[in-house]
Amino acid sequence: MGLGSTAKKLQTVADMAEKLYAKVNEIREQVEAMQESVETTEARVGALERETARQRAVIEALAERQGVDADAVVADLDLADADDAGDDEPGGADADTPTDAA
Repeated sequence: MGLGSTAKKLQTVADMAEKLYAKVNEIREQVEAMQESVETTEARVGALERETARQRAVIEALAERQGVDADAVVADLDLADADDAGDDEPGGADADTPTDAA
């Protein structure tokens, strides 16, 4: 094996290493951008959760002043949501409902 063929192989390995290094740097930059995005999203979600908690407290206070049982209203909504989810299933609440096809 001559020196020319060895130099060619070494150059090929060096080129591959250079491409790999560039790809690793690209992935590192993508990971850093993703981390920043996750941190930003986490902060926004936290702010939204706090705002939702404040709004819930205000709504519950207003409901209490008006004599409305907020927990009962939520329970009714949960039941309605469960009924709506069951309507889409075969044999669900709409299975026995007559249609106007006749």
